[in-house]
Amino acid sequence: MLYLSQAIGRPVRDKLGEPIGQVADLIVAIGDRYPPVTGIVVKTNGREIFLLWQSVSSLDAAGAVLSTTAIDISKFHQRPNEIRLKQDLMDRQIVDIDGRKVVRVNDLRLDEVEGALHLVAVDVGASGLLRRLGIERPWRVLARGIHRGVPEHYIDWEDVDPVERTIASVKLRVPHKGLAELHPADLATIIDQLSRNDRVGVIASLDDEAAADAIGEMEPETQVDIFEDLEPERAADILEEMDPDEAADLVADLSDESRLEILGLMEKEEAEEVQELMTYGEETAGGIMTTEFVAVPADLTAGETIDRLRELEPDAETIYYVYVTDADNKLVGVLSLRDLIVSRPEKCISTFMYAEPVAVKTGASQKEVTDLVARYNLLAVPVVDDEGRLEGIVTVDDAMDTLMPQPSKRRIPRLFSRSGTAER
Repeated sequence: MLYLSQAIGRPVRDKLGEPIGQVADLIVAIGDRYPPVTGIVVKTNGREIFLLWQSVSSLDAAGAVLSTTAIDISKFHQRPNEIRLKQDLMDRQIVDIDGRKVVRVNDLRLDEVEGALHLVAVDVGASGLLRRLGIERPWRVLARGIHRGVPEHYIDWEDVDPVERTIASVKLRVPHKGLAELHPADLATIIDQLSRNDRVGVIASLDDEAAADAIGEMEPETQVDIFEDLEPERAADILEEMDPDEAADLVADLSDESRLEILGLMEKEEAEEVQELMTYGEETAGGIMTTEFVAVPADLTAGETIDRLRELEPDAETIYYVYVTDADNKLVGVLSLRDLIVSRPEKCISTFMYAEPVAVKTGASQKEVTDLVARYNLLAVPVVDDEGRLEGIVTVDDAMDTLMPQPSKRRIPRLFSRSGTAER
């Protein structure tokens, strides 16, 4: 076992014991489970040279010994799949995937695996700092004397995701693979802790849907910062994947210049939907509703309605209720998913739907919406215009958001996510 801090600055000697220089850094190749050391950077006569790992006979806390007396003194050039441990990782921010948090690298642990030296873990505890200061051993003696321990915290390399832009966007073959597998709320919490540049680097590594899910869980200020820094084309693609109500809230907070540019790059239908939602007052039902819901005509049978749901392929969370409308798109009823499933396939839905559904007008206050959710224990409230036409729904998570203190908003678990577009 060897820590990087124990090797840096130590002497490098050839096989005859003659000094050549000092260890400036170690190189590893990214891609394997535990990246193997592929070379050593040696500082000699005020310049850096690179030696292949095959030229190194041994490396420990006393320094490096080479297996040759002949060295290539040409200038070091780093290969695309390699990272320098001291330069690229030491003191950098990383994500502890298992712990779902951002930490800072205090030291790096190397170990022999199958006869070769590999990077196996990151030291993010106090012991790493003490080791670098050269006082770890006396500090441990002192700590034992007062019956205290020295905090240690190691993260297996498999549970690490570097987030610095220079590493994530350029040198990792599969950047942020671990981050992409996190729950959107966990990912949002992590991204909130990063610098503005690193946030964009992480979002750039995610696909549009994963990015949209994570951004939907972030604080409004973080959302705006990210979208102002993203390329407009990418920002438009992500907005198209977001729930329309969340997209409208975000777009409304952007600068006028960014708003116009991004809306102009979105698909026409999605852009018009977002712009329509922006016309409603922020504190109204229309301002917090989403236009993604499932609506069907009243003359369908239960079997035909289920077939229609299969065609629309909505997310599971969006079909707790199926709304029933007439030819003028007026809300005439609502079906629970349970009633739909247990009814005979040939039975017309108009015979078992709730014919007088609870609904609110687009101009209703947020308090009216939350009162209805609480009073009737609803998962969603339909929103209609003055003529009774169905315009959208307010889901329980969005309704409860309005009651939460600002720092707690967007941290409520999302019961509803993207669905097929509403059928009129």
